Amino acid sequence: MDIETVGVIGAGQMGNGIAHVFALAGYEVRLNDVDADRIDAALALIDKNMTRQLSRGAITETDKNAAIARIRKSTDVAEIAGTDLVIEAATENEKIKHQIFAGLAPHLGEHTILTSNTSSISITRLASATDRPERFMGFHFMNPVPVMELVELIRGIATDEPTFNTLKGVVDRLGKTAATAEDFPAFIVNRILLPMINEAVYTLYEGVGTVESIDKAMRLGANHPMGPLQLADFIGLDVCLAIMHVLHDGLADTKYRPCPLMVKYVEAGWLGRKAGRGFYDYRGETPVPTR
Repeated sequence: MDIETVGVIGAGQMGNGIAHVFALAGYEVRLNDVDADRIDAALALIDKNMTRQLSRGAITETDKNAAIARIRKSTDVAEIAGTDLVIEAATENEKIKHQIFAGLAPHLGEHTILTSNTSSISITRLASATDRPERFMGFHFMNPVPVMELVELIRGIATDEPTFNTLKGVVDRLGKTAATAEDFPAFIVNRILLPMINEAVYTLYEGVGTVESIDKAMRLGANHPMGPLQLADFIGLDVCLAIMHVLHDGLADTKYRPCPLMVKYVEAGWLGRKAGRGFYDYRGETPVPTR
């Protein structure tokens, strides 16, 4: 089927980036959140990020103005449910995601495809609680969405071929690259990435190295563009912990046990860049390691 209108649920870090790339690709976007102020903040950030693209010559003034005009804000899920494609991009909490899809159910068009931007939760389980498991998929964008090329496409056990082919076509129209993943905990990227981050936290926890030395070692010794602890702060330590819990619970293997130090940081509210403190303190002019 042809996708022309897209509803994005959640105007946070991922939702605003998803709305950004869809609007630039010519889709009519409805950006939804329970908090109207968060939608306004997302639109301001989208404008800022598009201005940055404009300054680099990646887009034109006409592109930017047209894209901004394609984004409509909404706090009413009924408006979102009437789109061709719904992308749920709320917090990484399965209970909340189920509540969102249950709220959409009475308003959905017969043709609407449902997707989740979840980075780890079972697509089959999310789909099974809806009225359209065959038209439900995982649609996992990487952060920051306007910059990162990859989109993971995850089929649930009931996902039909037309739904997959439609979403593969959407990825192509966005100018991104799809990687197909099976529906197992954390899929491909986070199945590999998050245990590495967790191991870096264990390396800190056990005193093998400091925050600075661990990140320096991986940047210069493994040629990573960002150290694992710096990356954890960028992702959000609460998100990292949630994914490790999904891996540990879903695969029942002790190698996925979340590091107690990561748990402690989350308990303290030191969630990384978005909270001003994580493995680095971001409240000053220059980030400073907290350990």
